[in-house]
Amino acid sequence: MGVSLTLTAAQVEVLSQHLFPADGCEAVAILLCGRRDDAVRHRLVVQKVVPVPYDVCSVRLPDRVTWPTKVLEPLLMEAAQRGLAIVKIHGHMGYDRFSEVDDEADRALFPCVHAWTDRGPHGSAILMDDGRIFGRFVDENGSFEPFVHVNVVGDDLRFWYHAPDDRVEAFGQRIAQSFGSGTYAILRRLRIGVVGCSGTGSPVVEQLARNCVGELVLVDPDHVEDKNLNRILNSTRADAIAARPKVEVLADAIRAMGLGTKVDAHHADLFNPEVVRAIAGCDIIFGCMDSIDGRHLLNKLATFYLLPYFDLGVKLEADGHGGVDQVCGTVHFLQPGGSSLLSRKVYTMEQVRAAGLYRTDRAAYKAQLDQGYLRGVAEDRPAVIQLNMLIASLAVNELLARLHPYRLDPNSEYAIHRISLSHGIFEHLDDGPPCLALARHVGRGDVTPLLDWAELSERRIAA
Repeated sequence: MGVSLTLTAAQVEVLSQHLFPADGCEAVAILLCGRRDDAVRHRLVVQKVVPVPYDVCSVRLPDRVTWPTKVLEPLLMEAAQRGLAIVKIHGHMGYDRFSEVDDEADRALFPCVHAWTDRGPHGSAILMDDGRIFGRFVDENGSFEPFVHVNVVGDDLRFWYHAPDDRVEAFGQRIAQSFGSGTYAILRRLRIGVVGCSGTGSPVVEQLARNCVGELVLVDPDHVEDKNLNRILNSTRADAIAARPKVEVLADAIRAMGLGTKVDAHHADLFNPEVVRAIAGCDIIFGCMDSIDGRHLLNKLATFYLLPYFDLGVKLEADGHGGVDQVCGTVHFLQPGGSSLLSRKVYTMEQVRAAGLYRTDRAAYKAQLDQGYLRGVAEDRPAVIQLNMLIASLAVNELLARLHPYRLDPNSEYAIHRISLSHGIFEHLDDGPPCLALARHVGRGDVTPLLDWAELSERRIAA
């Protein structure tokens, strides 16, 4: 089983302040983690950072810390009740491995952790003074297995892999020349979800595949039709006649490229427990949907599972007389614990409710719309491939800028990109205040029902 650990940049900042105090002595903290539970790829996502107070430690030296395990008792009870994981973390200066003292301490501690919680994996990690993080999970017998990777989600996206692979295939040389072999190596290992595989989704998929991303998880419930042939890359009239699923068309195109990108295609709606789990197992997500309730669900999913989320939106407003009033598009970068599409006023909860009603009960939706109970509901607007590709390229370049910061200004100033071709506007904005509605969900991971969303409840059939 491969186990990874994900933290937010804000959590790492709290850890840095505690683990590298002015006295130069070691310190320790406990991470209470949610999970994306999977037998093949198990993600630990940090929900809470609990520093162990310096004054309760019996020994604090530059290379050793001894602390009372009674500090763990309330956390173990919480972990046992809620199915959470415990990760111990301490700091090292210059020594980038676990010491023999660390090994001895972990072998003594973690069998007890397993006995308390009756569920693993749990782990131990080290924060280096240069910001790197590595770690391992420890089984009930005190055996160690390295985390396959640790990553931090913030304005910059940082990934550290246990077994680095610096190979650069011939078809990847230009990418490595542009962004460095280290960034290319990260791209080759990323698992990226793309929800919506039509107007903006298909050019996003095309660019990610040609940048040699390791695996793409594609989600779209629709099939190719004549009306969207001019907006879906790699689609043909034959696909429309055969009513082929959009994800199937794009998956075939990716495989035909021969660049080694794996594909996990889901011909299904996002409001599906299996699909939610598949996206929750990704490292990064792109939302290429125009549905408000889908975007809200994806923003919530990204918060629960500590996923960086790129949201794409396009709008072409026709005047009804053969002209165009406005041509514009937006790329939002959202990080867990920060602002959200809701707090950025991209939509309101009333619009989320209306969109959910439209999706699940068209008759009730129409009745409420006619009676004036639904307000601020926008009708579908046309979109064209040149605008879609512009916004898709902007989003993919935004990903690359956060994996390999290349801008003169810090990434914190580029949380939102807005373009209006009709009005000659190209602006970028920084992040707003944290979203209070989503803040409490940071790092919760798997819960029942998924995402605390009743529609994602699963029926269990009695034997």
